[in-house]
This record gives sequence, C-alpha cells and structure tokens, in this order.
Amino acid sequence: MDIFTTMKISASALRAQRLRLNTISSNLANIETTRTPDGGPYRKREVVFQTTGKGFADTLDTRMRDAAQGVKVSHIQASTLPPRMVYDPSHPDADEQGQVAMPNISLVEETADMMSASRAYEANVTVVKSAKRMALKALEIGR
Repeated sequence: MDIFTTMKISASALRAQRLRLNTISSNLANIETTRTPDGGPYRKREVVFQTTGKGFADTLDTRMRDAAQGVKVSHIQASTLPPRMVYDPSHPDADEQGQVAMPNISLVEETADMMSASRAYEANVTVVKSAKRMALKALEIGR
C-alpha cells in the first residue's frame, strides 16, 4: 500500500466522519422538536457506512492495495423507534390524554457517538499528517 492510497483511505474516512458529526449535531439540535414538516416529532437520523473496496474474502485472494479503498456513507436513515411519550397537557402538541410525542433521542448516547466520531476524525487526521511526513522524508532521501 503506497502513501497516496493511505491518504485516499483516510480522506474518505474524514468525509464519512464529518457527515456523521453533522448528523449527530442535527439530532442534538432537534432533541425537543415535536412538530416537523412531515408531521409528528423529529426522528433520529443514523449514518450507515459502507466500504468502497472489495470484501474481506476478496482481500484474502487479492493484493491489499487493490482491496483497501476506503469508506463512504451508504445512506442516512431515520430511526424506526417509536417516539417517547411525555405527559404535558399544556404543550400545544399534546393529544387528548395530555401526552406529547417527543423524539426518541438520548442525550447521553448522542454525546458518546459524537465523542467516538470526533476521535475517529482525529485519528484519520493523524494518519494523513504521518503519510505527508513520510512522503516529504522520501523526497529528502531522493535528493
């Protein structure tokens, strides 16, 4: 695997983690949103990743640099979990029983996911910087 392939793989991971961070931020911003244009409460969004290379079994049969190509966001899906029902009869979106359908978003889970995505982003930045340093050192050696 050459230095540029390493940078390409890390760059794809940076793009994917940036989108994951944006999605988590959107979830946190809408944690109390009870009314959306689609009707009902905001539904948590989840990022689904997909590798852009060949599968693991194919990797065993081919050279590593041909198989490892990175990661991408396959799609962003809305959670299928039902909304969290909260009793608040004074809320404008309360039903006849005083229940309000709230987004089923956990602040703790979203914060943990944000920390994980942030660490993954930082790790890939480190890989890009290391690959850049190696490329520069190789150029110096070639002088």
